Amino acid sequence: MSPAAPRPRAATVVIAGGGTGGHVYPAVALADALRARGHAVEDLRFVGARRGLEARVVPAAGYPLTLLGLRGLDRGRGPGSLLRSLTAVLALMAGTLRMAGTFLLHRPAIVVGVGGYASAPCVLAARALGIPVVVHEQNAGPGLVNRVAVRLGARAAVSLPGTPLRRAVLTGNPVRDRIAAVVRAPDPDRPLLGVVGGSLGAGRVNEATLGLAARWRDRTDVRIRHVAGARFVDACRRELATRRDPDDALDYELVGYEERMDRLYADVSLAVCRAGAVTVAELAAAGVPAVLVPWSGAAGDHQTRNAEALVDVGGAVLLADRDCATEALDALVTPLLADPDRLARMGEAARTLARPDAADRLADLVEEVAGARA
Repeated sequence: MSPAAPRPRAATVVIAGGGTGGHVYPAVALADALRARGHAVEDLRFVGARRGLEARVVPAAGYPLTLLGLRGLDRGRGPGSLLRSLTAVLALMAGTLRMAGTFLLHRPAIVVGVGGYASAPCVLAARALGIPVVVHEQNAGPGLVNRVAVRLGARAAVSLPGTPLRRAVLTGNPVRDRIAAVVRAPDPDRPLLGVVGGSLGAGRVNEATLGLAARWRDRTDVRIRHVAGARFVDACRRELATRRDPDDALDYELVGYEERMDRLYADVSLAVCRAGAVTVAELAAAGVPAVLVPWSGAAGDHQTRNAEALVDVGGAVLLADRDCATEALDALVTPLLADPDRLARMGEAARTLARPDAADRLADLVEEVAGARA
């Protein structure tokens, strides 16, 4: 924390955006940092989409939330996709007008855009009214809303070095306190492979992991904890029933969602994950060596760019989504699990990318920009 950082004299900080955990959790971490500096809870107001994760996470964190009826553009090419995209544009226009009216009545000191389509109405309305804006970009490849915001004069904070946004301040990506506080204690005698495809899951990663469990069925020297995701866990359980034998020796756990990622990060010898922004930031903060399988459908292939940041420092190895099959996964993870010294070096390398003070760095920038216009 920077005690000398100026405080905005106006009452309200609007934090806009969300959709996925990659946008929502850093936003909540920022709000927590501002609250710790003396900002009242009622002066930290979130705006998000009804369909986004923020509808559940933000109220649970104790912050006021306004929800807009927004949706993302449909990237398909058929008539249905065009209609859905038109509906999304109309909803964006309506949301922007609504937020412009709100800002005219209750002018905030600053608007902070955290990415995702839900940030667009607030960012556009704020810039039209001359309200200062800070945008936080979690990914190595900037999203459309943040690129537009910077062109309109917003200040940018970025999570990874080399992110191409003009005059960006490198703050890092805020992670939850319990993740930053992880103390690693993997078992060198029975290494644990943790497989996490994100909150919803990853079909290709799940299929490769189920195959790996079948291939390792006689092993007692390794363990697998497989977080299949809410969309896939039932199908995985059905598939597992056809593959597993009551006599299988492998210690294998299948769950739909991991409530305590901090505990998993503490226990795993090696993680297999997608390469979303929060995942990469958390792996770095906790010092977890990883095999990263970037989702090939990510806009602008930003997950590959996220993964490369961790790979370049030696904290992870990359497995392309198209190559993610049982044989390839086995060929990567088996020698790694057998080499605890290498895993320890990878974990230390991952930590070099961590910025445990990211929330405070971002809060510094927010207060600086707000204070400059106060």
